Amino acid sequence: MRRVDEAALRRLVAERVAAWNGTSPDDVPMDRPLADLGMASRDAVALAGQLSRATGRELPTTLLWETPTGEALVARLCAAGAPGAPAAEAAPVPRAVVAGGPAGPAEPVAVVGIGCRLPGGVHDPDAYWQLLSAGTDAIRRVPEDRWRDFTAFPPADAHPYGGYLDDIAGFDADFFRITPREAAVMDPQQRILLEVAQEALDHAAVPAGSLAGTATGVFVGISAPEYGQVTGADPAAVDPWAPAGGALSVAAGRLAYVLDTRGPSLAVDTACSSSLVAVHQACVSLRTGESDTAIAAGVNLLLSPAVTVAFRRAGALAPDGRCKPFSAAADGIGRGEGCAVVILKRLSDAERDGDRVLAVVRATAVNSDGRSNGLMAPSPAAQQALLERAYAGAGLAAEHVDYVEAHGTGTPLGDPIEAGALGAVLGVGRDPDQPLLLGSAKGNLGHLESAAGIAGLVKTVLALHHGTIPPSLHCERGSSLTDPRLRVVTEPEPWPRYGGTAVAGVSGFGFGGTNAHVVLEEGPSAMVPVRPAEEPAARVHLLSDFDTERLRDTAGRLADRLRD
Repeated sequence: MRRVDEAALRRLVAERVAAWNGTSPDDVPMDRPLADLGMASRDAVALAGQLSRATGRELPTTLLWETPTGEALVARLCAAGAPGAPAAEAAPVPRAVVAGGPAGPAEPVAVVGIGCRLPGGVHDPDAYWQLLSAGTDAIRRVPEDRWRDFTAFPPADAHPYGGYLDDIAGFDADFFRITPREAAVMDPQQRILLEVAQEALDHAAVPAGSLAGTATGVFVGISAPEYGQVTGADPAAVDPWAPAGGALSVAAGRLAYVLDTRGPSLAVDTACSSSLVAVHQACVSLRTGESDTAIAAGVNLLLSPAVTVAFRRAGALAPDGRCKPFSAAADGIGRGEGCAVVILKRLSDAERDGDRVLAVVRATAVNSDGRSNGLMAPSPAAQQALLERAYAGAGLAAEHVDYVEAHGTGTPLGDPIEAGALGAVLGVGRDPDQPLLLGSAKGNLGHLESAAGIAGLVKTVLALHHGTIPPSLHCERGSSLTDPRLRVVTEPEPWPRYGGTAVAGVSGFGFGGTNAHVVLEEGPSAMVPVRPAEEPAARVHLLSDFDTERLRDTAGRLADRLRD
């Protein structure tokens, strides 16, 4: 081990920071968070490599995020280099405070219905499960009619790949009793949310009309305001309906209005954790009695190339537009779009009503990074505290958790930080032969941002329901995981049920610092409605609709389902 020269280390760090922000090394404030001084993820990885060579020790790529300031970084490396001192990588991560201590097990919440519209032509849960089971990569070129002015950007910013929906312009306005004029100025995110919510209610066998006047809560994760920005660009052409059509808050309010529900109606924007925070709020509302039924959703559409261009200029995007979660080939995110909705009820109510229970929410948790190594930098301590609170709330032992649907964006730094937190909390007491399994739907769909968490949650609910964990994509060159207690699922495999019952977690982290985790368990096996002893040889199904063509389409889809 090489002797550590404090002055040389200080100079090295100052020179690297100066290169990031174009200042002199002598002017670098070593007491400020490195991320505030211009450090990006790739800069952190590069500096960790330089420090490894300077100290003659293998240092973790997460080092700079665990040690925010230049002063703290140099002090940690020097302390680790002293005779008899532990290695730098063994330094403890600061513990985050969990307010009030861990909560005990709360009343379980049942997932009784799902709706989804996702890349790869996915229009329902069955199609989503087929895509996941087959290991389908849904990334493609941007639809030709999507960004007509895309060529106006410099060639270096042209990044045409992502997870796109087939059609975002179509909308059945008549079904929702919305006039053509109002529908024309509605954000497509509002339109798709209405349709997918209706499909989720159908999947749950809950007549939409039965919710009128009830304590049904609506919780929608949504964070992209692009439609309102585009439609409001020319004040002279603004339509009177445009403010409501483009407001994110109205996405939840319009759904509550259409259904005439009287519970809470909330639009949640915590960036990439929005939809999981919406699920958390929905579960809290059910457990406190504020709501009797909850509709939790997430929606995200890529209506403008502006954010994509900004991400490209920041070096955040993978060149091929694909997220590669926990892969040795991880090189950035790929953006995606979609919508997913879950219908939630208290488990006791679902059992009373004879509902089909697809999975059970045992616990949820939300927290904040606080002052991490930069406003948009992840916090290892906060992620650990989040997991500890979630599993304490579920009353589950760490070694009984089988699988985590990770945030897993496929970035060289974000994935190791997440894996480190998972290992620190859920690796405790784990038999090496029973590793914590990991995956992320982002490999299939791209990063759906405000809808990412609920897309992962729906994937996990379907996996629990089918008893099989589908593969996580793009680990052909091997995994980036170094903890033997963790393993990426690369082929479909039966649910291991380490503790006798299938248990999973779902994570979502927002770049503003809001983290969310949901603990899921397989549904009760005996949830089969009582049927007559003698079934009739045939059944008559009555279908109705306002529109003849739509009625034929519904009948055709039902026929396809019955054939399957």
